[in-house]
Amino acid sequence: MIHVENVSKRYGALQALDDVSFQVEAGSITALLGPNGAGKSTCLRTLYGLLTPDRGEVRIAGIAVARAPQAARRRLGIVTDEFGLYERLDPRDHLRYFGRLHGMHGTDLERAIERVIDEVGLAAEAGRPCKGYSAGQRIKVALARALLHQPAVLVLDEPTRGLDVMSTRAVRAALLRARARGTAVLLSTHVMQEASALCDRVVVLASGRVRFAGDLPALLESTGSGQLEQAFVTVIGSEEGIAA
Repeated sequence: MIHVENVSKRYGALQALDDVSFQVEAGSITALLGPNGAGKSTCLRTLYGLLTPDRGEVRIAGIAVARAPQAARRRLGIVTDEFGLYERLDPRDHLRYFGRLHGMHGTDLERAIERVIDEVGLAAEAGRPCKGYSAGQRIKVALARALLHQPAVLVLDEPTRGLDVMSTRAVRAALLRARARGTAVLLSTHVMQEASALCDRVVVLASGRVRFAGDLPALLESTGSGQLEQAFVTVIGSEEGIAA
């Protein structure tokens, strides 16, 4: 569902991405891991269509993002590190607005709104404006927005950062349900425990290059590690691991 093929991106003297390739299949969750400055944000922005690679291609559900960005985005649900909520709107109005942008209307839209509100555990807050929401409540609105149109692909950038235990559990449960429906999920995270618990596959970026792409058991076996954190440090090199 996500195909990144030989993607490179340079900013002046900085080679942010260098011949990056990986895939995320339907019905799976893949962790995108890397130290700060590894190229993760640049990689995600090429998926969103906000950046055009210097070389290579990104496809979302078979659609080349650079050639047909709007068509690709219709198949994509995004939760970025900036939630971008309209604070005067309550969650239902917020979702109604974005649903209409996706071409959803009438009864189908209203049913979809109630479905995602229930799915992310937002019912108790859904009747009041988003202003003053906690971090956990805000991420639930952002996640509901990303899931509303039942995208083929879901991309999340550190969605549980700063959340309490219950909000984190709610987000993780929603991702597992998305995987069960056949969604391809790409999760950028620094939380190794989260990646270990949720993810089928791992992509490790360091200095703009893919250092590993494969399933978690293969990563542990190839590094002789019993835990993901140690395997991660081994793959990227001890110097970068300390700097992260």
